Amino acid sequence: MVDVITIHRHIMTEQRGHPDASGDLTMLLTTMALACKIISRNVNKAGLLNVLGMTGQVNVQGEHVAKLDEFANRVIKESFQYSGLIAGMASEEEADIIELPRSIEKGRYILLFDPLDGSSNIDANVTIGTIFAIYRKVSPGADPEREDFLQPGRMLVAAGYSVYGSSTMMVYSTGDGVHGFTLDPEYGEFLLSHHDIRIPDACRCYSVNEKNSANWPSGTQAFLDHIKSGKEARYRKTTSRYIGSLVADFHRNLLYGGVFLYPEDSKNKDGKLRLLYEAIPLAFIAEAAGGYGSTGTKRILDVHPDGIHQRVPFAVGNRRDVELYEKFRAQENTPPDAAG
Repeated sequence: MVDVITIHRHIMTEQRGHPDASGDLTMLLTTMALACKIISRNVNKAGLLNVLGMTGQVNVQGEHVAKLDEFANRVIKESFQYSGLIAGMASEEEADIIELPRSIEKGRYILLFDPLDGSSNIDANVTIGTIFAIYRKVSPGADPEREDFLQPGRMLVAAGYSVYGSSTMMVYSTGDGVHGFTLDPEYGEFLLSHHDIRIPDACRCYSVNEKNSANWPSGTQAFLDHIKSGKEARYRKTTSRYIGSLVADFHRNLLYGGVFLYPEDSKNKDGKLRLLYEAIPLAFIAEAAGGYGSTGTKRILDVHPDGIHQRVPFAVGNRRDVELYEKFRAQENTPPDAAG
């Protein structure tokens, strides 16, 4: 018989390997898996449940809110606010930190999440996803302080994402390996399908919105020109693949090998992607799988956030390729003769 490993069993097995574990992180990850199952059900029935289209509202990011955005945000909030597992949470969709009911006991973790990444693609039935990050509370007292939400990524306890596509998958890491689980619709369980994911040492594809190339830094343009030229054997079979849904592009590159770029440009001088809800959790997963995440000039996990909706340039994928990208960026202001 095939040994079927559910996500709950896998998390419990990991917990038993840590004698000091209280079980709270296990419950947090299990609760997130349940929330993602609920979101997946509605994503898969979106055309039948009158949840396609926009709400008519604009979120804190200045983006139009899709009905499924609103639904996913509500599901995650309601899944955790009475759990007693967290001290506080923040969402990419909410202007400020989400206050928990005063009557409940506060936990010792902080949850940050992007409830539905890539939501502009919902009506086209393109793969979208949920991204989350979990920190330990660092401030004294029961109630969270702003410093609890503004920790650098190297302080993460766990991070993960779900993708809602041809199948629903949940991928997570507690820093010791990356594991993927596929939702079996017949049994309603996430089952281990990708054990100990390692990003392949190959650059099968690069993912970037080349429409913005005229506004990119010169180092970004030079890096992409280098890949496309095929002069280096590593890049002779590299292809361009860009979905426009970060979690989907990242997931493909994690499994196949590749690099994703969303650099700053003349219109978005601080970058476009969100540090806390997108860049940090995906960089954490990339590093746990042998990859790397960078702003183009420094490691993402070393960036100290200064606001809960801070934006940042982002490059993530194979360590070799992202480090090469950093070298191209470092040469932007170097005279040609000095650059060699």
